[in-house]
Amino acid sequence: MEEKQLDYVLVPLGMFIFLVYHVWLLYTIIYNPRKTVVGLNAESRRNWVFSMMNDPLKNGVLAVQTLRNNIMASTLLATTAITLSSLISVFSIRYYAHVSFLATVPTFKDQNDCIEYVARNLNRGSFFWSLGLRAFYMSFPLFLWIFGPIPMFVCCCMMIFLLYFLDTTTSFTRDLHCKSIKEEAIANDVESIHHSL
Repeated sequence: MEEKQLDYVLVPLGMFIFLVYHVWLLYTIIYNPRKTVVGLNAESRRNWVFSMMNDPLKNGVLAVQTLRNNIMASTLLATTAITLSSLISVFSIRYYAHVSFLATVPTFKDQNDCIEYVARNLNRGSFFWSLGLRAFYMSFPLFLWIFGPIPMFVCCCMMIFLLYFLDTTTSFTRDLHCKSIKEEAIANDVESIHHSL
């Protein structure tokens, strides 16, 4: 087969494999989020926001420093990546900056709907960061396309294999997250009972 014919077959096939994997990942995130790293991390970030906003005067500096680190990671990705990844990372920075202000507002302390709003924005920032990272990952097969369709196709297949292990969770990680969340809830219940006495 000529290289031109290989271009017509392997490049669309590689992109199709990438697309099918990400459609599967999106479906899994939506309908069974605990089986994905993205879904498990979203749940952890939501719990983190509730924990930080429970006492913003005590946890405010920690919350802002953590969000600053996320903004720095998004900024680094935005400055080193291709245009699409950079644009997506700007949205991530926007949400992180917004949350860094909201997470330290003491008037939100006992208002669950306000805390939910902050948690939603934090997760949006993280989702945009993940999308920017995906766009950056996509640049590797596109770069290898310069050397021909075969390296590009092989890179797509290897990338899907690696992404599967990065994106999915095991029963151990799911149990670990559940255990830490349950322990925190029990500690909070004991603390609230202690304060009420």
